[in-house]
Amino acid sequence: MSPKDTRFAGRRALVTGSTGGLGVAIAKALAADGAFVVVSGRDITRGAAVVTDIRSAGGQATFVAADLGAGADAAIRLADAAAGAAGGNIDILVNNAATLLMPTPTADISEQELRDTFSVNVFAPFLLTGVLGPRMAEQGHGAIVNIGSITGLRGASGSAVYNGTKAVIHSFTTSWADEYGPAGVRVNAVAPGPIGTERQAEFADHIAPVLSRLPSRRMSTPEEVAAAVAFLASDDAANIHGAILSVDGGWAAT
Repeated sequence: MSPKDTRFAGRRALVTGSTGGLGVAIAKALAADGAFVVVSGRDITRGAAVVTDIRSAGGQATFVAADLGAGADAAIRLADAAAGAAGGNIDILVNNAATLLMPTPTADISEQELRDTFSVNVFAPFLLTGVLGPRMAEQGHGAIVNIGSITGLRGASGSAVYNGTKAVIHSFTTSWADEYGPAGVRVNAVAPGPIGTERQAEFADHIAPVLSRLPSRRMSTPEEVAAAVAFLASDDAANIHGAILSVDGGWAAT
């Protein structure tokens, strides 16, 4: 995975939740295009492995540990630590970290589960963007890509909490596009459908009926979703603001 081009050369990227699943694919895609990537997550061992893979392929990366479910201070500390580790302001922020709950009736969701899910899925990206967005605006450029979900656009029984957090992310995206766009900072979102990750394999029984109705009849690969993230973060999307790009096998069209 030697850098295939230099569209992100000289740019520093922070990808939250990039020690596993989709986050790893996003980190590797940005690094392959020349970005210095700050890999972040709770697991130091897994984070170090991602950094090693990126460096072995000729890319640049470092790891900053963060538990975004640990409260407001954790997100703010990550913003500062990432800039320090990268040696300068973050140019690309990918708000990817999320807690994914097994489908559960609303009445059976505990208050703690509700708080924990919103802490990671909503509060953390809000706080990170609140710190890094103004810094990007001050330097006159930057890109923020939020990871939403098709379920934030289309409801599903038993997933009100997770789906609700992703609907909030979509709303944040359009509001931040209007807030930061005039200063040269583009904010967009990718809304994946089912993705072939280890975590989503746990939901196979719930996902199978959905796949049978999709035009593509299959899950997206992490690399396909990561390619959409890289596009929105790049100058190829220079006049795209507030978009919610579905990568869902056609679910949004059905």
